[in-house]
Amino acid sequence: MATILGSIAAIGLSAPALADWLDVEKDELKLGFIKLTDMAPLAIAYEKGYFEDEGLYVTLEPQANWKVLLDRTITGELDGAHMLAGQPLAATIGYGTEAHIVTPFSMDLNGNGITVSNEIWEKMKPHLEMDAEGKPVHPISASALKPVVEELKAKGESFKMGMVFPVSTHNYELRYWLAAGGIHPGLYSSNDTSGQIDADALLSVTPPPQMPPTLEAGTIHGYCVGEPWNQAAVFKGIGVPVITDYEIWKNNPEKVFGLTKEFTEKYPNTTLALTKALIRAAKWLDENDNANREEAVEILARSEYVGADAEVIANSMTGTFEYEKGDKRAVPDFNVFYRYYATYPFYSDAVWYLTQMRRWGQIDEHQPDEWYDEVAKSVYRPDIYLEAAELLVEEGHVDREDFPWGTDGYKAPTPAEDIIDGIPFDAKSPNAYIDSLEIGLKTDESVAANGS
Repeated sequence: MATILGSIAAIGLSAPALADWLDVEKDELKLGFIKLTDMAPLAIAYEKGYFEDEGLYVTLEPQANWKVLLDRTITGELDGAHMLAGQPLAATIGYGTEAHIVTPFSMDLNGNGITVSNEIWEKMKPHLEMDAEGKPVHPISASALKPVVEELKAKGESFKMGMVFPVSTHNYELRYWLAAGGIHPGLYSSNDTSGQIDADALLSVTPPPQMPPTLEAGTIHGYCVGEPWNQAAVFKGIGVPVITDYEIWKNNPEKVFGLTKEFTEKYPNTTLALTKALIRAAKWLDENDNANREEAVEILARSEYVGADAEVIANSMTGTFEYEKGDKRAVPDFNVFYRYYATYPFYSDAVWYLTQMRRWGQIDEHQPDEWYDEVAKSVYRPDIYLEAAELLVEEGHVDREDFPWGTDGYKAPTPAEDIIDGIPFDAKSPNAYIDSLEIGLKTDESVAANGS
């Protein structure tokens, strides 16, 4: 017995402290996700036993599309889910399906791209700046696409692009890129939710796995989606990714983990336990300069997760990104899960999504700056996140310096050089930011007042 106790004591000197399980109120959980590489924290938390370390027995279940995923979370068929960052915000303010959804955990930064068909790419090429090797200089502005759109319009044809959901990061990033290049992506109104009012480019919803075949069929000219569906177009030889979201907005927020407010209030310890497991998974994904990414790729390639070829997933997940076939470049931060405080649910991230909803008419009336702050604080829950982080620090699983203790929940303003149109973003002045953007509604406009 003395030998055993001595061994335990010796192990305790070098290994993380054994955690006392939180008294979780619900230990059997079903969590939903869409088959994208940024669901990785869920897969890793499951495969590495981090959920079980917290006394949770989790089933991960892929969902048909983002609407089904949200609806099933609201009804309680799912206990929580990998969500588009715009979904909890839109649901909470009553745009689309209404419910109070919150997020204690941001799942990642970056991870999306914009792809065009081979035909469109060839028409863009004469308008691109080339380097000494004859390769395009990145980032590529949508101004190179504008003459192509105008050529189609002159022939009476529409330029069509796919995005995954009306309140998705992909929709807002695609719109941001197009507008920065002088292409109007269209407006929403209370009685026209197509988002195509006054549009130079027609954007519509296409489920992520359907993006490549829809492009190949010629139904759309391009799309904005997460991985592996941009790299899939390269491997199939049907399209060219022209820009990543990292180039549109450096280290932009992406997916979140969403729960109903009711769930977090009914099961506070379960919510904490889930957040702890996901933080550990995110750390594993980024630690030692992405040393675990090859293993992560093998896990994600399985049919129960993303179900794409490992080679396709690895093309972006391991720190590179392939644009035109053979033009593979180092993009070490294409997928970020932990560094740069990636998992912290910053209010400023929420505010940016809300400004884009207002810019394009999904929020159809002017709202004061205070409203943006209030909505952000009702949806993003850094208080839960930091409580979970504190427990993990005490247990020795993470380092204290990994977290932004003492912040007011807002990042420093995004500088002009980190965003493609050169317009800085200060989340504490959302209306001034909206008014600084050339294309889109201004703070005192509605779609009707805008002449549409």
